[in-house]
Amino acid sequence: MSKNTSGLIITAPPSGALANKMRIALAILLLVAVALPTFVTSPTHLNLAILILMAAQIGVSWNIVGGYAGQVSLGHVAFYGIGAYTSAIMFSIWGISPWIAMLAGGLIAAATSLVIGWSCFRLKGHYFAMATIAVAEIIQIVFTNWDFAGAAVGLTIPMSDEGWSKMIFSGKEPYYYIALGLLLVTLLANAWIERSYLGYYFRAIKDEPDAARSLGVSLSKYKQIAFAVSSFFTAMGGSLYAQKELYIDPASVLGTGISIKMALVSILGGIGTLFGPIVGAGLLTAIEEGTRTLFGGTGRGTDLIIYAALIIAIAVYYPNGIVGYVRTYLARRKANKQHQEGSK
Repeated sequence: MSKNTSGLIITAPPSGALANKMRIALAILLLVAVALPTFVTSPTHLNLAILILMAAQIGVSWNIVGGYAGQVSLGHVAFYGIGAYTSAIMFSIWGISPWIAMLAGGLIAAATSLVIGWSCFRLKGHYFAMATIAVAEIIQIVFTNWDFAGAAVGLTIPMSDEGWSKMIFSGKEPYYYIALGLLLVTLLANAWIERSYLGYYFRAIKDEPDAARSLGVSLSKYKQIAFAVSSFFTAMGGSLYAQKELYIDPASVLGTGISIKMALVSILGGIGTLFGPIVGAGLLTAIEEGTRTLFGGTGRGTDLIIYAALIIAIAVYYPNGIVGYVRTYLARRKANKQHQEGSK
């Protein structure tokens, strides 16, 4: 442990040997992810992989504000929907490249988050969470009644042309690589935040807000920064969804269930950890698609029952999530081994 110039306690990075092992493991996982479409040729299975990557990306995005900064937003679907509608409108109505529209959606969402955060961050705890839900519901009502955005009918993205410039493809493989690339960009942003002064400030605001304030950390400023960055990447995930599905409506991109899923993948996998949301996304998406395949329409809602059971189990037995539990287990095992060696 050491202190930075602001007096906040920080944790030393992993030892050289452990860091090298982690880099090797991550490199192997990245190679496997890149090569996956070569071995998985079934469109159904490849689509499942895409859904996992997309769920992981929005989970990692939510984790910036909900995990690191500790501000539990249950209305984050508002930014997801803003990204989806921005992309769909700019491409289908104005003919602007979806790559540009994706960035535009992120910037509009970030700007919107500043307006929302200015009022919502006056609230704390569950009051803040309820306020974000209310904001998301208001935005859903706006899009449901906005004729220019298709109102309740929604918008359809034309398939007149295909290719990378239009981000429209007949196969699944290109969407897989776009989803993987977006997840990697989001992860890199998270990794940079985690190791920068922003990460230290975010965690200080989450764990010891009074101590952080006494050291001169502006709570409102850094909460806003976390909210804006998280909203930017969440909106980019919404833009990808719009381009992949080629059709959106308020129910598909502004439903409260999407916000809940963003939070669940982080909580289950390990809130406040870099790779926790990826683990949670893999498990929850597999459950969601598995119950849909097994039960069809008759089993609608089964995945929600399983979600609830998992969250209860995590809250009671593994409050730090799967990744947190593994870290604790390995640390305990290492301590026991050192104790045994020392007693010899």
